[in-house]
Amino acid sequence: MTEPLTIVGSGLAGTLAAVYLAQAGHQVSLLERRGDMRSQTQAAGRSINLALSARGLHALDEVGLKDKVLEQALPMRGRMMHAPDGELTSQPYGLKDDEYINSISRSYLNQVLMDAAEKAGVEIRFEQRCLGMDFDKKQLQMQDAQGQDYIIQSPTVIGADGVGSALRRSLIQRLRVNYSQNYLDHGYKELTIPAGANLQFQMDPESLHIWPRGHFMLIALPNPDKSFTCTLFLPFEGQESFQSLDNSPAAIQAFFERYFADALALMPDLIETYLANPTGVLSTIRCAPWHVDGQMLLIGDASHAIVPFFGQGMNSAFEDCTLLAKAFQTYGPNISEVFSQFSSQRLADANAIANLALDNFIEMRDRVADSDFLLRKKLSLELESRYPEIFIPKYSMVSFHRIPYAQAEALGQAQQELLKRLTAGRDDLAQIDWQAVAQEMQAYAQLAEINSAA
Repeated sequence: MTEPLTIVGSGLAGTLAAVYLAQAGHQVSLLERRGDMRSQTQAAGRSINLALSARGLHALDEVGLKDKVLEQALPMRGRMMHAPDGELTSQPYGLKDDEYINSISRSYLNQVLMDAAEKAGVEIRFEQRCLGMDFDKKQLQMQDAQGQDYIIQSPTVIGADGVGSALRRSLIQRLRVNYSQNYLDHGYKELTIPAGANLQFQMDPESLHIWPRGHFMLIALPNPDKSFTCTLFLPFEGQESFQSLDNSPAAIQAFFERYFADALALMPDLIETYLANPTGVLSTIRCAPWHVDGQMLLIGDASHAIVPFFGQGMNSAFEDCTLLAKAFQTYGPNISEVFSQFSSQRLADANAIANLALDNFIEMRDRVADSDFLLRKKLSLELESRYPEIFIPKYSMVSFHRIPYAQAEALGQAQQELLKRLTAGRDDLAQIDWQAVAQEMQAYAQLAEINSAA
């Protein structure tokens, strides 16, 4: 393809897409409304840690960046649940040594991708805000750092401009679009557990830590500097909420003393950090179609933003880039066909991971400390051990494999019903009827084969 491509948004999806396409020989330019993060101090409190897993690792491997990124990643091999009394319960993510997720700094990852994009020949222009697109004239409507409006003639555009996408607004104005943005009634606040006095981790560094408290929770991910990035997920309104805390130091202190005492003991700057960091919002965006002929395509959060509770927002966006690059290889130089095929093939999976992420929110805050839930999790891993060719737990399908999200969702629902039946009235794996399991697995194997074929 000789016609140039313009990508709007130099976040994770935009820069990875630029790397993929530039390495494939396309002429790519990248427009970004912010300044160059590599030369600016990053604001705290905005999702600075991410969980990198199989889909994201595959994409990074394809563009030659996996090893470099993993140099700054920390493995999280399971969940560590913190009870109100401080009791700890560990729950592994998978059976195999390589089945873990990776805590990675968003800013570090983004900078690696920016450097790789420029190395591949991509021009990145910073402080250039996209206001929308005129599809009839094939023009991007832009605004520079001085607030001056201008246009860019650009026949082929990829919109990676995030949740607040200006290009999505233009698409909605142009076409009959099924679009929704549904907000959770929970927000989030980022906090920090610093390194200890001896500059070591104050908790297990190979776990994703969770303090499940019913309708709210705290989580913590490790950092290379031996600190943990914590995120408090709390309703905006109600008895226990951001509203009830009202930025009152006394109320914040009392709240943490009551619900997160062991974490509070490790957070000397809790009040200062809580008051300084913004309260973020969480939403799910669904949109269809994602493209206007061969002129413009949305990817990542611009087309299908999800809540962060399965750790798949970045991984899903990176998988978008993998599949888009493959569509260019298969259908190029017919860009209209590239965009059409990519969108139609990806939509069901985008909707499925949105559903799975919402379900996992309920699981993390409500169920991970529940004895019935924990027994079903143990049985799930035991079934994988006994029937490795048939049974892959839902979490593993999503995080450690590249099984399509829609297939993982369908099989995950069947697994949930299966595990409930097999553990009904039981409180230990020793009580499981393995003859009944063998019969159940025959039926499940047929279902798994049908879903795989679909």
